[in-house]
Amino acid sequence: MNVVPYDSENIFAKIIEGSMPCHKIFEDDHTFAFMDIMPRGTGHCLAIPKNGARNILDIDPADLCHTIKTTQTLSKAVVKAFKADGVTVQQFNEHAGGQIVFHLHFHIIPRFTGIKLQPHSGTMEDPEILKVNAEKIRQALT
Repeated sequence: MNVVPYDSENIFAKIIEGSMPCHKIFEDDHTFAFMDIMPRGTGHCLAIPKNGARNILDIDPADLCHTIKTTQTLSKAVVKAFKADGVTVQQFNEHAGGQIVFHLHFHIIPRFTGIKLQPHSGTMEDPEILKVNAEKIRQALT
């Protein structure tokens, strides 16, 4: 596998720096969390490190620890916020692994018994729905 360098112009880097909008849920010194604009289920959100890392293959271990801690915190919050029966956490690496945005990110998707994940359709969710869902998760974090 060829090592591809991190691209600091990716969309998630721009979201962290504030030059691209998002429905922010959580931020601390090391991580940032926001709603996925093309959700595969109600409450689908993302946790990312603030420091640039292409994926799990190149992230500093300390940054990975902070990011997985935020992923766990958000997982608990989405279950609470949406009264979910479970949660799916997904993370993809490189093109062959299904990665589309090349900034490490964890997908956190509330799950409900008997309801399948929606396919990745490329369809953007209504911003008002994302806003409401982000607020539900923020409330569950308190």
